Amino acid sequence: MYFYEYLYIIFGILLLGIITIVVLIPSFMVSFDFIDIETTSPYECGFQPFEATRQKFDVQFYLVAILFIIFDLEVMFLIPFSISLNLLTNFGLGLGFLFLIVLAIGILYEWRYKALNWVESK
Repeated sequence: MYFYEYLYIIFGILLLGIITIVVLIPSFMVSFDFIDIETTSPYECGFQPFEATRQKFDVQFYLVAILFIIFDLEVMFLIPFSISLNLLTNFGLGLGFLFLIVLAIGILYEWRYKALNWVESK
């Protein structure tokens, strides 16, 4: 009885597996396996490195990337909230707005401590 409820999911997984096999096998059969000197050179562009490859990177780039991922995922939580907005009770609306307030506080904190600045002004 419960099996019929999952039939569409099982069918979708099987269909995705078949499509994956149908696409991947011919691509492996037709692909070329040769090593080119240009693609194995540093940075895959043919240029020799200008500086040492062990140089330190600025943490700011990683910080901005992590902040983007965090806030992008948190904004994704707003989609179910916005879809079911007319079905929510006052408690649900309060929790949704509390979530938005926490997001706003996080953005203001980052703005205050200049985590979103790319270049420091001198």
